[in-house]
Amino acid sequence: MRLTGPLRAVAVLLLVGLTWLLANTFFGGESGSSVRHFFGSASKEPTPAPCPPKHLAFRLVSGAANVIGPKICLEDKMLVSSVKNNVGRGLNIALVNGVTGELLDTKNFDTWAGDISELLKFLRPLHEGTLVFVASFDDAATKLNEESRRLFEELGSTAVKELAFRDSWVFVGAKGIENKSPFEQRMKNSKSSNKYEGWPESLEMDGCIPLRPPLEA
Repeated sequence: MRLTGPLRAVAVLLLVGLTWLLANTFFGGESGSSVRHFFGSASKEPTPAPCPPKHLAFRLVSGAANVIGPKICLEDKMLVSSVKNNVGRGLNIALVNGVTGELLDTKNFDTWAGDISELLKFLRPLHEGTLVFVASFDDAATKLNEESRRLFEELGSTAVKELAFRDSWVFVGAKGIENKSPFEQRMKNSKSSNKYEGWPESLEMDGCIPLRPPLEA
């Protein structure tokens, strides 16, 4: 039987109403909200807060499980992210000139199955005053050896000594730092408190780092 005139209009209205009701049921309830919140918050571009003059505003976000990559943002510019296609499993590092704020280099080191000697070659020759931004993804600790942990300690880390399998870690240090860095967070991988199955929650950290004066000639 074909519907004509008023009956067709009523049928269309009922179909639209039913579609809206189903969509609201699937995406408007608590479950849908949490899904949108998870993917929405994970993809949001970090925007550091304003800092005083001669300071650098930064934000670090560690990876979420082994799915969503980490981010390193400096002065509202993305240095490291999945969008830039320069992240990977392990440690994601950005080097910045501590006097000018200029980006020097970004690299990823696979600390689960990679060659730790590559990380050592990267950290050993750092110049005095170089800022080191680190964000973990998946597993940042399995391949770390005594020397690599010591090099991070010399940059101001206190957490790297205990960093373990699949811990989340964000850190900002500097070559030649006299004290321990105030910019560091670690979330331990623990079955009893993990947010994701097999991984702790992602970490977010932002702050302001003072530029150091140029070295006198």
